[in-house]
Amino acid sequence: MVSEERVVFDNGTHQNILLEDYGHGEMVQSNVHFIVDSGEGILLDPGGHKVFKHLVSEIGGLIGLDNLKYIFLSHQDPDIVAGINGWLMTTKATALSSVLWTRFIPHFGVDKFAVSRIKGIPDEGAVITLGSTELYILPAHFLHAPGNLQIYDPVSKVLYSGDIGASLGQDYVYVEDFENHVQYMEGFHKRYIPTNKVLKAWVKMVRELDVETIAPQHGAIMKGKEIVNSFLDWLENLPCGIDIMEEAYRKPTKKFEG
Repeated sequence: MVSEERVVFDNGTHQNILLEDYGHGEMVQSNVHFIVDSGEGILLDPGGHKVFKHLVSEIGGLIGLDNLKYIFLSHQDPDIVAGINGWLMTTKATALSSVLWTRFIPHFGVDKFAVSRIKGIPDEGAVITLGSTELYILPAHFLHAPGNLQIYDPVSKVLYSGDIGASLGQDYVYVEDFENHVQYMEGFHKRYIPTNKVLKAWVKMVRELDVETIAPQHGAIMKGKEIVNSFLDWLENLPCGIDIMEEAYRKPTKKFEG
């Protein structure tokens, strides 16, 4: 039974669900999102081995494993991909990834009988069918990975933004006070995003969509157009990456004593 807080959208035939957070210990907190339309499901960024068995049980209870159509991999990081072999071996789902990563992902131990079900999405993105609706796979390259993709769901108007909008350390599921929330996002975006130029390009694309919710892979969900627009305004002019780290490119002087 999914708690009300974790149901991001539900119109009866189309559901957007934030699955339970089974991460613990030293693992970075990660959200696993799930979209269902007319009984078919797509699982977004399912993470590693330690959360696999819990998520399999949850998906099985929600729609049955045979109705999982897609597994979406926004990029190649282990908090996205590490458990992919288990999903490919226990379901009939097709894994979707940037074409840049289709020969890297098998290094996570993908069985030779399942590797053909990892399909590469071109740089320009794609449209896929789930149940009776179409989802948009958007290009989000260099945010932060060179081959990075996101999903826009036009039914719920949710943008699954991957690492964009990621926050660390807050204790709430939904953002209510954006100005206060910035402190939990700022460090990540300044360090992981390579340059503000790519943020401006992304914001321009997102402003052309009808987005009511931004659901990142880490941290709190931003729901409501006012908070979404505040986030876009903040991100559009954020200095980050090489814009603020050029001086780091020098020979080190301190001995590592770890």
